[in-house]
Amino acid sequence: MSETFAPPEIVADRRVDGTIFLRSRRPLPDWEPSITAALRKRAAQHPDRPLAAHGGATLTYGEAQRRSDALARVFAELGLGPDKPVMILSGNSLEHLLVSLGAYASAAPAMPISVAYSLMSKDHARIRAIADLTEPGLVFADDAAPFGPALDALARDTPTLIARGERNGALRLDDLTAARDDSPLDGDPDPDAIAKLLFTSGSTGTPKGVINTHRMLCSNQAALKANWPFLADEPPVLVDWLPWSHTFGGNHNLNLALFNGGTIHIDDGRPVPPLFPRTLAALSDVPPTLYFNVPAGYALLAPALENDAALAERFFSRLRFMFYAAAALPETLAVRLRELASRHADHEVPLTSSWGTTETSPAATTAHFRDLPVGCIGVPYPGTTIKLAPVQDKLEIRVSGPNVTPGYFRDPELTAATFDKEGFYRSGDAVKLIDEHDPNKGMVFDGRIAENFKLLTGTWVAAGSLRIGLLSAAGVLSDAVICGQDSDYVAALAWVNRAEAGDLSGTELREHLARALGRLNRGAGSASRIERILLLDEPPSLDAGEITDKGYLNQRACLARRADDVARLYADPPDASVITPAGPA
Repeated sequence: MSETFAPPEIVADRRVDGTIFLRSRRPLPDWEPSITAALRKRAAQHPDRPLAAHGGATLTYGEAQRRSDALARVFAELGLGPDKPVMILSGNSLEHLLVSLGAYASAAPAMPISVAYSLMSKDHARIRAIADLTEPGLVFADDAAPFGPALDALARDTPTLIARGERNGALRLDDLTAARDDSPLDGDPDPDAIAKLLFTSGSTGTPKGVINTHRMLCSNQAALKANWPFLADEPPVLVDWLPWSHTFGGNHNLNLALFNGGTIHIDDGRPVPPLFPRTLAALSDVPPTLYFNVPAGYALLAPALENDAALAERFFSRLRFMFYAAAALPETLAVRLRELASRHADHEVPLTSSWGTTETSPAATTAHFRDLPVGCIGVPYPGTTIKLAPVQDKLEIRVSGPNVTPGYFRDPELTAATFDKEGFYRSGDAVKLIDEHDPNKGMVFDGRIAENFKLLTGTWVAAGSLRIGLLSAAGVLSDAVICGQDSDYVAALAWVNRAEAGDLSGTELREHLARALGRLNRGAGSASRIERILLLDEPPSLDAGEITDKGYLNQRACLARRADDVARLYADPPDASVITPAGPA
């Protein structure tokens, strides 16, 4: 078996003001000029190999090229192009993939929109705001029935494309790909052309369109391959649920399969109890060679593997590594995952991570080495320069390189505010070096700067790291929001993870959490202690901007919407629902 990771070779340069610059000595390899060029290359090499599989159907590389070229010709005839994107309302599917590839080839930006904005939202305000900003030339929904209300909420004069169901006046995907010329359009898209627009809600909930160019996405895949050398000989097999409307699923994972001649098996599950059995069925059917998930997904996977040895043996049978991103992983969960790998795999299966954002396509750092501590986000990829800039009492991670966005679609003011004077993208995330004297040991995530706050004493509270400490100590919480700005002490709103809580309920659950708080607080200073917890029944709201469909909590939005609950936390004396630490203060 070839090496999984290339060794890190990191150089650090320091300024007297405390700013640190990190870069890799290894050069960034050459990359394809566009996603379209990458598809054509792979289709020529292995036309009959499956690119994607879903629900018993497959899409080969050759078929993907032929059908997407046919779509590209239709899109060009419809007048689509750089200023007329293709809005995609569907979840992950073969049809979604075809429409995206057709958009790339026609130089029309693909614009995948979170399915939650269509199917979980009651007012469809976000998709209307996105359409107002971008003026799409075409809207695609793979199934007319469930997406009907969302389509109705958009402008009636925009052409609609569907794959299934019935809708008056809509174009049909099979008709466009079967009855048209499938010869390629002349030339490939320019590397600096917009390949994709991805929308993030930010702290206000107002969607902002992050420009993703072909240069960004293609150079990012070259960087991944540079640090994972085995990809040159082993086409990856992925079993993946992560939504293509997000950069993790759509840019990192889907493109990883496409650029390396691999296959992505679309998992219809989600890391929520009612849908997670679908993920387990998918993993039982096809063992992956690489596995990507968010911590919420691993929190459900770990107990399932612990209770099903046959599934665990199959899951680990050819797995190179387990990869988590998008949120921090509790230490206790990392220990369980490593123990499972040690017990069921006949080879080493590292647990690794990365850091990036939608604006960095996404990978900017990666932990491509073994024995890393939980929370380590690694070191810069080749071709990427990381700047650690002092902000408050933290180091903000900033990024420069070919993988960084040129800005936000039709929003020059936001674009200007997002870059510093030296042209580095300002992420708002804080990190710190694991070893001040050895940058090859990597960095650890140190919270969102905007989420940190001060107590009345003037002491800064690192909300992100304290939240992870609480989740690890409790073991039965799915998520939490840290409270306490301008207060005497820190408290938390939290939700119970019923899969982990098991039979604990009522008094037993409260006593368990009280003991967990006592352990967490032992020997801690005021900024690292949590004095009260209030458990909430109502889940975070998507429409209110409290959570993304990927499961990341917006702390600021939660606190604003749940001001009454925060007031209950800090009432004196506390009401009976508030949990306080067990044992001496």
